[in-house]
Amino acid sequence: MSNKGPGQRALETPRAAGLAGVLFALLLAAAIVLIRLGVPGGASTVTSNGFTDSARRSAVQAALALVPFAGILFLWFVGVVRARVGDAEDRFLATVFLGSGLLFVATMFTAAAAAGAVLATAHTPGSSPGLPTWDFGRRLAYSLMTGYAMRMAAVFAFSTSLIGHRLRILPRWLTLLGAATAVTLLFVSTNVPWSELVFPAWSLVLSVYILLMSGGERSMAPAVS
Repeated sequence: MSNKGPGQRALETPRAAGLAGVLFALLLAAAIVLIRLGVPGGASTVTSNGFTDSARRSAVQAALALVPFAGILFLWFVGVVRARVGDAEDRFLATVFLGSGLLFVATMFTAAAAAGAVLATAHTPGSSPGLPTWDFGRRLAYSLMTGYAMRMAAVFAFSTSLIGHRLRILPRWLTLLGAATAVTLLFVSTNVPWSELVFPAWSLVLSVYILLMSGGERSMAPAVS
């Protein structure tokens, strides 16, 4: 049997969430940067050089290798936060929070799988893929990531911030930062390259805040008298 009391377990939960969130933010940011470097975006930049250029190809492959681990850590982050908040959660917000998190991971994995499939099957080593094949694969992966995954990330950021505000476990500035992140991901990410980095940046700030609060022996849930 564990010798840890309820207070110790309560303290460990936000610390676990914070650590998982930090690792997720770093891995996702690294994957986004590698993808952007390996496969430059934009409708006017349709090119097959990303396949034949070994440096770009390696960057994309490294990014795709990071995505599953980022997704696992994100799910861990969602799970421990939800377990800690528990019955204090509003059922509607809890559904939106969980659903958007799961859809974000699913869409991110699908985008990575689409990119990986194009890399693996579009052409034989040393040759250039046909332009239609490359264009389809690039557009599919980018649409899934910037058009769908980032919008689910926006809903997740907003619902998390709203839950934190209602339960008074997040400061006002962090709540506003979450709302600004959601607006950016909803309306900017599809048109402005690199803007999707605001999501891992927000996740990192939130996770560091959680770690600092757990280090100061403060729980993520409101104190009960």
